[in-house]
Amino acid sequence: MGVARTGPSTNHSRLTPLPRGTRATVTGREGDWLRLEYGAWINGAETRSLPGAVPPRARIRSVSGRPGPHGIEMAFPLTVPVPVTIAQEDERLILTLHGAIAETDTIRLDDDPLIRRLDWQQVNPHTLTYTFHLKTPHQWGYDFRYDGSTLRLLLRYPPELRGELNGLRVVLDPGHGGAELGARGPNGFPEKEINLILSRKLRRELEQRGAQVYLTRDQDVDLGLRERMDFIAEVKPHVALSVHYNALPDSGNAEETAGIGMFWYHPQAHDLAVFLQDYLVTSLDRPHYGVFWNNLALTRPHAAPTVLMELGFMINPWEFEWIMDEAAQDQLAGAIASALTQWVQSRQAVP
Repeated sequence: MGVARTGPSTNHSRLTPLPRGTRATVTGREGDWLRLEYGAWINGAETRSLPGAVPPRARIRSVSGRPGPHGIEMAFPLTVPVPVTIAQEDERLILTLHGAIAETDTIRLDDDPLIRRLDWQQVNPHTLTYTFHLKTPHQWGYDFRYDGSTLRLLLRYPPELRGELNGLRVVLDPGHGGAELGARGPNGFPEKEINLILSRKLRRELEQRGAQVYLTRDQDVDLGLRERMDFIAEVKPHVALSVHYNALPDSGNAEETAGIGMFWYHPQAHDLAVFLQDYLVTSLDRPHYGVFWNNLALTRPHAAPTVLMELGFMINPWEFEWIMDEAAQDQLAGAIASALTQWVQSRQAVP
């Protein structure tokens, strides 16, 4: 995937990544950065130029959907693989094809447990949108890729639970590891260790409820951000949780900054982040640090709702005592598992 941004630097916000094979017209350049016709920027190192090529203009006629075990795969057979953007709203997912013209005469969409209706609109001569009207306000993830010039978009089904969490797949990502210590407690104790301790306890709690749980690491090893993201993409869980404890900003006060916080990126994860935050703060009587939208590597995976949890501040002396207390760890793991159980059970069904 190529990283598309709102401007010509890594300081600018990310847009929907560009699948391998995407073709686009370059309309400007600033340093190493290329401006694409639809307004996004991409680093030239991620591209290959095609001198003399005709500006890509895709046409599309039919659209079809094929239900599978994990979701429905929609096929958009384009004549050219053009840039795409994907946006999520309540009960809607909007796919935009940049540089595409509709010649649509057929949309085949058999009765599906997820999609209520699919509409299309030629917004302007070179921008085409497809709007999926969904049967549930909650979305469980999506994947997309080009197969030649055919765009394949997979919309994930809700989990089919049997019992508490039997049928649910969860990825737990213990942050840091190996040479990457993470935040440090007042005595120097590294965050990487408590991340793994809590993740193992949480795995036990979730497995006791019937969930299949996968850890990105189960030992004290180096593991890069890309490897963690690839792990989530490979496992295709229903939910992914990244386990962390917070560090204090340089300007912060170690004794006054405390509490639990949640971080999300895609709208499909916002509801989960808010639910976890409210449940943990209330049930454990912990300080509320906040719920934040944040463009972090481990909040960006879109195959499932993905939340990064910051479960306390390592450098805060009194909070560090709570973090290191084994009984409190067990209580925290149980509370996270209970929160996730309630959230999943209340959101899995399609009305």
